[in-house]
Amino acid sequence: MIVRDFNEIIRNDRDRVVSDAEWSSVRMLLADDGMGFSFHITRLGAGSEHTFEYKNHFESVYCMQGTGSITDLATGETHQIRPGVIYALNDHDRHILRAEDELVMACVFNPPVTGQEVHRADGSYALETR
Repeated sequence: MIVRDFNEIIRNDRDRVVSDAEWSSVRMLLADDGMGFSFHITRLGAGSEHTFEYKNHFESVYCMQGTGSITDLATGETHQIRPGVIYALNDHDRHILRAEDELVMACVFNPPVTGQEVHRADGSYALETR
């Protein structure tokens, strides 16, 4: 059984916290936990805009706090994000995520991330090959 406390991670386990000026992600479960997925709590700063395309990963995201929108760059379709909304990037969808207020999101990645990934220029993560 794996039991972790979000507050303990942000205080004591900096290896599981990834961030830049506009977002932070606390990696609650990672590839080395052996679950077949990774689980993150991610905060996006109010007014921020992010272009992502996870070419090597599937991601589903559940909004716990805040408001914003997601635009599918293939179709131009925009969906509102608010608490209770989930979206799943089931086709490696290139998208723009906008945070009107600070967004707090629960994210699941498959395959799981290792915790060391950084977004590449195209908004994706490289596929871990170890």
